[in-house]
Amino acid sequence: MQRTAPLLALLVLVSAISGPLHAAAPTAKAALALKPVHSDVEIDMPDDPDKCVVKAERMGEGTGWIVRDPNGLILRRFVDSNNDNIVDMWCYYLHGLEVYRDIDSDFNNKADQHRWFSTAGRRWGIDKNEDGRINHWKAISAEEVSAEVVAALRDKDAARFERLLLTEEELASLGLGEQKQKLIRDKVATAAESFRRTVAGGNPLAANAKWVSFSATRPGIIPQGTDGSTADLTVYENVAAMTDADGKQGIVQIGTLIQVGDAWRLIDAPKLPGGDVAAIAEDGFFYQAALVRGGGVVTLPASGASEAMQKLIEQLQQIDQAAAGATPAARSKLHAQRAALLEQLIEASTPADRENWVRQLADSVSAAVQSAEYPDGVQKLQALAAEQKRQGNQDLAAYVAYRYLMANYAISMQGAGTNFAKVQAEWLKSLEAFVKEFPSSPDSADAMLQLAIAQEFAGEEDEARKWYTTIATQFRSTPAAEKAAGAKRRLESVGREMELIAPTLDNKKLDLSKYRGRVVLVQYWATWCDPCKKDMDQLKALVGTYGRRGFSVVGVNLDSDRNEAIGFLRTNTFPWYNVYEPGGLDSRLANEMGILTLPTMILLDDKGKVVDRNVHVSQVEEELKKRLK
Repeated sequence: MQRTAPLLALLVLVSAISGPLHAAAPTAKAALALKPVHSDVEIDMPDDPDKCVVKAERMGEGTGWIVRDPNGLILRRFVDSNNDNIVDMWCYYLHGLEVYRDIDSDFNNKADQHRWFSTAGRRWGIDKNEDGRINHWKAISAEEVSAEVVAALRDKDAARFERLLLTEEELASLGLGEQKQKLIRDKVATAAESFRRTVAGGNPLAANAKWVSFSATRPGIIPQGTDGSTADLTVYENVAAMTDADGKQGIVQIGTLIQVGDAWRLIDAPKLPGGDVAAIAEDGFFYQAALVRGGGVVTLPASGASEAMQKLIEQLQQIDQAAAGATPAARSKLHAQRAALLEQLIEASTPADRENWVRQLADSVSAAVQSAEYPDGVQKLQALAAEQKRQGNQDLAAYVAYRYLMANYAISMQGAGTNFAKVQAEWLKSLEAFVKEFPSSPDSADAMLQLAIAQEFAGEEDEARKWYTTIATQFRSTPAAEKAAGAKRRLESVGREMELIAPTLDNKKLDLSKYRGRVVLVQYWATWCDPCKKDMDQLKALVGTYGRRGFSVVGVNLDSDRNEAIGFLRTNTFPWYNVYEPGGLDSRLANEMGILTLPTMILLDDKGKVVDRNVHVSQVEEELKKRLK
């Protein structure tokens, strides 16, 4: 939350500690009385300020005052960077790490920049008119964008939302093709008004609603040349923010985020469950055509196509072309037309080719329902699955039934006032019923994996282990089996030695067995995982404190693109090796220990045996104190 009188706060600070450093130091109590201009950051507040110490120090080209607690831990740093005897940088700390900074870059005694660091995130806000309200985000993570959207909805703050939108200048810099540029420009142009309509009828979120977590699939790169683009583009699709208000959970659909330099930008207004279902489908802006057509990519029958079938196929292709630039409402109608054409192709095809068209229909409709553009498709999938059962085609019935389950689950999560716990319980029941009815279907391996993951996250590890074992033994050649075997290995890893041999990002070979004699934390991370990066800052501090006493960190990077990790580590240095192999969360390094989500950290003792297979960064220091006496 922003302070309403930042200028007054700054003047208090200037009067307290500005002036030549050879002058009498301000009292610690006076220095600690100042708070950040933006109060949404936790900082150290000592119980007894009078016991703290203020000392003048040279800081690079500038000078300033340092405030430390009785143990020497830094609490504040107030800097005169241009040696004009006036403070122009106010730095605040938590547990010895700088977490926030106000900056007066034009040296007029008013802060015009605000930066968050370390465990507080990576936002960098610009306050052009120096009124304590950020006008532009120079840097902000995707996770922090989602938190800002929740705060803007809760507080009905349109300005806070609008500064997250992609600007015209940024749009021009992306190198997109003309059609995509126009579509995004049109969406951004209506986003502010759409947001205002959302909040006009009352608070869309409770007054005490809090952002809980960021939800999205991994970020992806839209390669240069796609739709006439001249550069790669990094995007998140299907972004959502999870919220909580007095134990009542909620979800805010945020949609697509685009990376522009060090910042992520919105292109549309947020949607809440129970709103315009078609509008929520905008979440899949870049992948939408691929997703919907991915299930409906027209595969010609092996026996060739009759003239009548060829006309139907041509109509399908026309629908796909129209869908690429259509509005959500129009795409909903196009999905219905597409399904009807595929049904005609099923009727017109030979028995040898019919299965191909049934699978395409199931994929196409299920994808459209999951993107919230074709809710009526659920009934169509249900009827299609029933028809395959009636005809006695078990393999095809299983294929359609599983896609029906996924579509039904997706649409159940989109209703107004959704009871998420109840929906999740029903989803798990449906998966168990599917596995029981179609035990040998390839989709059963995926269904079992989802059941196992849910059981593990719910703390039912014995049940999860049973599912993992079944997948690994009955579906040996599937990707699910590899992940399941690793997850079982991880669940049973405590007290056992952990093996890890892999190439590092700087082309060395790392063998975990060479770390015997040291307590080791293995951190699985990726650049798209902001909590991972926050953990890394804290781990760096712990290595600084306990490294000489026998503590080491080994990083396992799970980015899909090696260069993403290398680029991040060029500007963020950490005193440990990071190993890498292609594949991200599906790589060998992830599958060997069944890594399902990030962040995941495993703690090993000095003999190389696992002592905690899911340690939280807040627990690490206590473990080190016990093991490095």
